[in-house]
Amino acid sequence: MSTFGASLSDESAKFIAHPVVLKGVTRTYRLDAVDVPALTDINLVILPNRFTVISGPSGSGKTTLLNLIGCIDRADQGSIMVGGKPVQTMDDDTLSDFRARQLGFVFQNFNLLQVLTAYENVEYPLLLNGVPAALRRSRVTTLLESVGLADRANNRPGQLSGGQRQRVAIARALALRPQLVLADEPTANLDSKTGSEIIALMREMQKRHRVSFIFSSHDPKVLDAADDAVHIQDGRITSIERRLAMAESRT
Repeated sequence: MSTFGASLSDESAKFIAHPVVLKGVTRTYRLDAVDVPALTDINLVILPNRFTVISGPSGSGKTTLLNLIGCIDRADQGSIMVGGKPVQTMDDDTLSDFRARQLGFVFQNFNLLQVLTAYENVEYPLLLNGVPAALRRSRVTTLLESVGLADRANNRPGQLSGGQRQRVAIARALALRPQLVLADEPTANLDSKTGSEIIALMREMQKRHRVSFIFSSHDPKVLDAADDAVHIQDGRITSIERRLAMAESRT
């Protein structure tokens, strides 16, 4: 049964208060006979309604950290709360359902379904969650208009530019009204001008929809646009810049 458009529950209220909390998180990968530490003793709170960037050089652990927050990977040690939920203790099915319903994703390679139109790609998560047809139509139309693609609704990904495909991906990420959207290097496959336009669009969407956006990126333009910047190197957080007063994130 669809919960689309329902009033915020107590758990949703926790989501807005503390979208993400990590305590003592460690992740190690096994490569042949060698243990390779990807993250070590990560302690991090993501504040609500923020444009947060996880920044670091290649191999620093930023994508691993984003994958843990996005419930795509699991930590070896420590606790992770996403939306007030202890995701570390969820079984695989519960975690998959939580990820699909509560989180939005924007990928470097767009990850659009090539056989579907822009409209159908945005509609797809709504279909999977049983949202009624009239609500789907209204939501998809509104989102495509908001990302400037109302006139490309019937185009398939192969008929769209890279920037347009990323706009579709942003609209899809927002389809189920998540409180948290995660983006892994969202400007990496775009030219400089298009990348700047996509950053501006995501910033606009973040404010309009009152969503917490978390990026992994080493793009200086993304870093400059951030409210908060989490700097990571060699699997450890080296510094956290809080560029807005906490009160501002709740206005």
